[in-house]
This record gives sequence, C-alpha cells and structure tokens, in this order.
Amino acid sequence: MDIMDLYKNLSNGEDSKNQFKRNITNPDQLAAEIVAFSNSSGGIIYIGVDDNGSISGLSMEDIRRLNGLISNVASQHVHPPINPSTRNFSSDDGKVLVLSIPEGISKPYTDNQGAIWVKSGADKRKVTAREEMQRMFQISNYIHADELPVNGLTVSDIDLSYFESFFANFYGEPLEKQQIPLPQLLQNMNLAKNGTLNLTGTLLFSRQARYRLPMFIIKAVHYPGHDIDTEQYIDNRDFSGLLEEIFDNTMSFIMGNIPYHQDGQNVNSLAKPIVEKTVWEELLANALLHRDYFISSPIRVFMFEDRVEIISPGNLPNSLTIENIKAGNSISRNPTLATYGTKILPYRGLDTGIRRTLKLHSSIEFKNDVEGNQFIVTVYY
Repeated sequence: MDIMDLYKNLSNGEDSKNQFKRNITNPDQLAAEIVAFSNSSGGIIYIGVDDNGSISGLSMEDIRRLNGLISNVASQHVHPPINPSTRNFSSDDGKVLVLSIPEGISKPYTDNQGAIWVKSGADKRKVTAREEMQRMFQISNYIHADELPVNGLTVSDIDLSYFESFFANFYGEPLEKQQIPLPQLLQNMNLAKNGTLNLTGTLLFSRQARYRLPMFIIKAVHYPGHDIDTEQYIDNRDFSGLLEEIFDNTMSFIMGNIPYHQDGQNVNSLAKPIVEKTVWEELLANALLHRDYFISSPIRVFMFEDRVEIISPGNLPNSLTIENIKAGNSISRNPTLATYGTKILPYRGLDTGIRRTLKLHSSIEFKNDVEGNQFIVTVYY
C-alpha cells in the first residue's frame, strides 16, 4: 500500500474489511476490534481517520504510544495472541497508522473477558449463540459435528442387521467373529462413546435418526415454472431416515422429475435423462457428507423448469474456495461421516467428484453464500 492506495481506501468508506478510528487509548476496546477481525476474514484499522474518511492526523507521540499499545494488546489482551503488522503514513493532512490484522488460524479468538467478537458489516458483534461458537471451534479442528453425542441414543438403537452388512463389506469379515463387545467396537470405530451413539453412528446406522435428528433431512420441491411458487408445486416431499435411505429417496425424486429426451433414437427406445444420473449422485452425496451439521436445518432440493438447486447448510469451510473444489481440493468438515459414508453412498473417489461432474455436465454453477451461511449448487438444463 502506498499513499495513493491509502487515500483511495479512505474514500471508499468503512466496511467489514476496513475501519476508521480517530484515535485509540482503551486497550479493551482495541482488543475487541482485533478479535473481531481475527475471527472473521481479517482487515485493516486506519488510526488517525474520522468516520467520514477524512484524515484527522496523529502526532509522533501518538504513533509511538499506539505501536506500544498494539504490541501489548495483541500479546496480552487477545487469546491466543496474534501478530498484527503496522505501517505509518505521512500525508498533507497528518500522520496515519495503518494496523493490518490477518484472519486467524486458531479461531475462536477472545478478549480478556473471554468474549468472542466477529465483524458484522462495518461494525462488530459479540457471539453468544452456541451453534455459531461450535462452528468456530470446528474451523480450527477442535471439534467436529459428526462426532457429537446424540443424547438418549445408545448402542441398542443400532439397526444391527444393517450394521452387520456394512461391517462385513467394509472390513471383509463378519461382525460375529470380532472378539470385543459391540459397544467397545463402535467406540473404536468412532461411532459411539461410553455407550452413546454420536451423530455419525446415528445418521448411518440408527432407525431413530428420523425422530432424534428431525432437521437433518432433505426437503425437495418441484415447482412448475422458473421461480419458487408459494401456492403451486408439482411434487413436494420430505426425506428422512438412514442416510442411505435419504439418498435413495431423493435420487428417485430427482430422476422422476427431471426432463428426458429421445437423443435421436426411435420412438420405441427408452428416453435418456437430460442430465446423467451420475451427476446427481455425486452432487447429492457431497451435500449429505459435507454439509454443516452444526446448523439445524435441512438440505433443500428445488426443481424448476430449467434447473435444479441443491442448497446445503454451511458455506465452504476454512479457506476453501470454489476454484479449489473445481481443482479437486477439499477440507473434510465431517471426517468420520465421510470415511464410512463414502462406502455406503455411490461416492467415486475423494477430491475427484466435482471435476468428474463438470466433465459430464458443464452447466453447473457453484455459489458460496457466506452471508447466508449456505452452499448452493445449480444444475442448468
């Protein structure tokens, strides 16, 4: 950044990445601002600038004091400590200290009072909702939603015959030959702990999933036109149960509602789906295995005359981008669920699904909706 960049940034006003301060003397106030930027996507505080973007200026004594204050706050008032950078600018209107705060890699960060702050537009807000705190711990790999216990469900709630079939296919030997009790076996597989099933164990193997996890379902609606219609629909279903059942029933819904064409064949030949079945299998498996299970809301499948939208709770985790996933990169939000789920659903290879899907059907749009905390895949036809 040079002096021309400085003036340009100030002329654009405050936003979630840029904040103006005439001066700062309170260490707790500075700590809250630093924490908010670190817990969000980073940003810059321009000190010596009025709210309207005009330079009020700092003295050399202010500059020296602020550099000491920033160093002390970043190491003693922010937990865990961070390493921001500062740069001083001299202009015709006065001196400006530019404080650059990177996005943190050990979220959530807190101030001395233990408060978690995040950016909210040009301002900041304190995080109080448990779900949001859990997602922040998830980002730093402290916890994973798929390993959380489902209170009230025990090993006895496992669909034993279904699990036996899975175990034999996964490990290549029958469950009955194992020399350890089932509760210990499930704990060793990270499907339960102390006799209580976790989210993965429930979603994959418990018939109680539809009752104990009522929001982790798929809501599918087929609308007659190009937009959501609040009064009319062609088909409308909710799919719950074991993850495999949800997948199979949703696939049947999609394949039964998408258009088919003759593709140059005679009238007696079977019509072909306008988008291959493999495309839907890849996208639907991704949605079920990689959605954010800290968010208590369903996956939505909206079908229209010209497209299908698959809307998953949770935007892309960490620093993952749409360009990353198109290139075959991934970050596993639900590692245990993905490990076993890929052996149940028709999942054709880690990190290759999106690339394979785009080769089969190029008219697919991905949207990482950070504000709405959701990921949207739109398949056009």
